[in-house]
Amino acid sequence: MSRVALPRDLGELWQEMDRAPQAMLYAGGTDLLVRRRSRPQPESPLICLERVEELKRLELRGDQIYLGAGCTHSRLLASDLVRQRLPILARALAVLGSPLVRNMGTLGGNLATASPAGDTLPPLYALGAWVELASPCRVKRLPLCDFILGPGRTALRPGEIILGVAVPVPLQGARHHFEKVGQRAALAISIASLAALIETEASGLVRRAHLAWGSLGPRVVTCPAAEQALEGGGLNRESLSRAARLAREAVSPIDDQRASAAYRRRVAGNLLLRLADPA
Repeated sequence: MSRVALPRDLGELWQEMDRAPQAMLYAGGTDLLVRRRSRPQPESPLICLERVEELKRLELRGDQIYLGAGCTHSRLLASDLVRQRLPILARALAVLGSPLVRNMGTLGGNLATASPAGDTLPPLYALGAWVELASPCRVKRLPLCDFILGPGRTALRPGEIILGVAVPVPLQGARHHFEKVGQRAALAISIASLAALIETEASGLVRRAHLAWGSLGPRVVTCPAAEQALEGGGLNRESLSRAARLAREAVSPIDDQRASAAYRRRVAGNLLLRLADPA
């Protein structure tokens, strides 16, 4: 049986990490503990972060919203700040796992797992999020797109932890959209997902588009060409179809037991068509 340390603050955490540098860190454990049960391996020490209050900050900081890595998905979803200012993230959280998973799983865990199907990742990409990392010596920030390196791979270095995520506050009136396609209506692992943050002029024309797809490549897929195809025009069938063609060229899906690559590629474009303004 593994030894489990339960530090109460960052000071105690650094001490525990120094005492057991090979220890595995977790908060809710909804990914890590399942992997350990399914793939037996030498038992390494564990450090549980659930009591570290510094990791649970959730607040507005000037023109950014700070989301602590230790915030559970349920806490984020219940937050008026998230629901009112970051509805694109709230919509993704609402379809993430089950209530039990949302009550245990944390934002930091979703980032550290770095799954292409992670539901919070496309919204955070579209929002231009930065990941804040800390070690005993310093705190640094990386753009989320530089933090996620591939499936299960991040830029987190030995001795570092994820402190939280800083999200620029979207412009008031921006359109927020998130949709996930799965094999069932609930508790579904994403076959494909789209997060879209659309800034428009008073005339209704698109000023800027931020698009991010999940489950369609080894990392979240962005497509600047598709974004540019929407900018300066309206969200009509013609412009969205043009952007959809570009999106299908940008994604690199795989065949697996849940869907074929061809199906995923088609869905990648079709999800964009849902953004069409009512006739």
